[in-house]
Amino acid sequence: MVSSDEDFDVPEHVKAGFREKPVSFVRRGGRLTDGQERGWAELGERFLITAPRGSAETSVHPDARFDAVAAFGREAPLVVEIGSGQGEAVLHAAQAHPETNFLAVEVFIAGLAKTMLGAQREGLLNVRVMEANAPEVLRSFLPEASVEELWVFFPDPWHKSKHNKRRLVTAEFAALAARALRPGGLLRLATDWEDYARQQRRVMDAAPEFVREFDAAPTAWAPRFEGRALTSFEAKGIRRGHSIRDMLYRRL
Repeated sequence: MVSSDEDFDVPEHVKAGFREKPVSFVRRGGRLTDGQERGWAELGERFLITAPRGSAETSVHPDARFDAVAAFGREAPLVVEIGSGQGEAVLHAAQAHPETNFLAVEVFIAGLAKTMLGAQREGLLNVRVMEANAPEVLRSFLPEASVEELWVFFPDPWHKSKHNKRRLVTAEFAALAARALRPGGLLRLATDWEDYARQQRRVMDAAPEFVREFDAAPTAWAPRFEGRALTSFEAKGIRRGHSIRDMLYRRL
């Protein structure tokens, strides 16, 4: 699907693990369960998309490219979920839409292992997973205009002001999303943090490559995406009294 690391010239500062910009996640430790370890070891060849690294563990070399036909064994619309967590949303969608290919991008291998185990259990042939920093996947790994829908559900809100710079949805992200989406493709967003929701709406309303697919009123939100499964994370936010806010934008 992609070439090995030996095919690419990786600069020394990149080999050392330095990034030019802060990322939207922190690599937290955590032991995989025995089942997750088996899933990672036994199912990776079937479900896991690997790419040559650029900088640090989750980076993607800028010369690496994704071949969806080779990865899935067919041509089909591609939906990419960024920050897929435990895989609840992507597995639900893949089961409901066998005609569509789904790529789950996540940095926590326990969640990816659980996603692979779920795909194996349900016999889903249209799911692949990737351990990677999402902006790098959007910037170069995915071919231009190759994605039908891009999903970002409940990204880390980085709610402290000093950490806001780590938030995923920025003007730069909007440009990267526009590159990956086909003309007319959809970007679906959802969050349970009001401040982050308002920031996301400001960013996307200002993005020249996108147009709202919901009420144009400044304070409006999109209806809940019916295709999004109620995940344990979303349910936890609701129990805490958080309002869930959806947004939907179309690539011009």
